[in-house]
Amino acid sequence: MEDIKLIVDYGTLGILLAMSTLVVGYALERFMFFKTLNIKQYATKNALERAATKNLTTISLIGSNAPYVGLLGTVGGIMVVFYEIGMSGGALDTSEVIVGLALALKVTAAGLIVAIPSTIIYGGFLRKVDLAISEFEDAIA
Repeated sequence: MEDIKLIVDYGTLGILLAMSTLVVGYALERFMFFKTLNIKQYATKNALERAATKNLTTISLIGSNAPYVGLLGTVGGIMVVFYEIGMSGGALDTSEVIVGLALALKVTAAGLIVAIPSTIIYGGFLRKVDLAISEFEDAIA
């Protein structure tokens, strides 16, 4: 059961770390894109929109799914705690149970720590896309 506990803890946290790394990488890439964006180089509004929204879907998906990954880790951690209670015949000390539950809940917190900034970043870049498209429409009018 100790192996499962490690897989739940480190596996879930590892997935969340990978997700946050992707968000940071794509956010930096999008930041540099918008910093150097020249709407005159695009022939059509659709071409601009395709270029401006590149990688935003990934940021959005991470923002909306990171809490579920955290919740999955929490459920797995709680299952491990219940298993340990069952195997001990109910003789576990209350503090051991509380520590086990607290460790399980840390994964939910990590999921939220990944999700909240991801959602904010996604919303901010959507606004930049709207502004770029508006500027393009003004330039061709």
